[in-house]
Amino acid sequence: MRIGISLPVRELANDLGAIREFAEAADDLGLAHLRVPDLVMRPKSGHLHEPMTLLSWVAGFTKQIELVPSVIVLPSRQTPLFAKQAAELDLLSGGRVRIGVGVGGSREEYQVQGHDYHQRGARCDEQIVLLRALWTEEAPIFEGRFDSVSGFGLDPLPIQRPIPIWVGGGSGFMKERSKDALLRRIGERSDGWFAVVPIESTFAMREKIEGYARAINRDPDVIGMEGGCGMAGKSTKEWLGRLRDWESAGASHLCLRTLGGALSAREQLDLMQDAHRTLGLEGIRCT
Repeated sequence: MRIGISLPVRELANDLGAIREFAEAADDLGLAHLRVPDLVMRPKSGHLHEPMTLLSWVAGFTKQIELVPSVIVLPSRQTPLFAKQAAELDLLSGGRVRIGVGVGGSREEYQVQGHDYHQRGARCDEQIVLLRALWTEEAPIFEGRFDSVSGFGLDPLPIQRPIPIWVGGGSGFMKERSKDALLRRIGERSDGWFAVVPIESTFAMREKIEGYARAINRDPDVIGMEGGCGMAGKSTKEWLGRLRDWESAGASHLCLRTLGGALSAREQLDLMQDAHRTLGLEGIRCT
């Protein structure tokens, strides 16, 4: 299981020195990946940096840690522009990018960016196909319902061809109306999924995901699953037990979180370093 951490950008706000220190420390410790959430404009969402821009900066002073913007509200963004931004981030980082995508749930966020909230699921499905074409072909030909590209593409292409795409759903996993479409998207189109659900729910969900994959002759074993493990306000026994539970559930990745406990920048850093030390004493590798 590959173990990474969420960059606590809300808590660290505009303290760029603290953000850099946390990201560099995660890289130096050998954590597998660094996750940053998405926000352009959304009512009452609070302070949050734009993840593609922030991670382009982080790429310049880290060496090996994977950079994971997640989840990008993909249908609210222009597909070719986002493809270019992701390709550029992949080049700047030396091929260390994994993209998380989802459809979001804010009507206002779609309205302000000029996209149709009600078509977001169908558009996301199409965008995933187009992104892979734009990242792997010099002159793709694509005629879709929402985007068309004919005879020209990105230059330069990314290092990873294609960049891995993982799917997140948040509350969508808990709503019957959207859950099946979400699980189908994971099974048919994604390289993995962010399981922001109770661990016990993942078994039935994985069974459906695997069914959707097999229905199109796709090997379900190539689809990863990332769980989450909050540490703020928890004893070592508590968060380590949750980590073990995710491992037993078959997670390929895990994201540690220091956020949510009103910790200072120093306390966030100390918690990450203490957790890494604990993992070492338990014989648990992060990569």
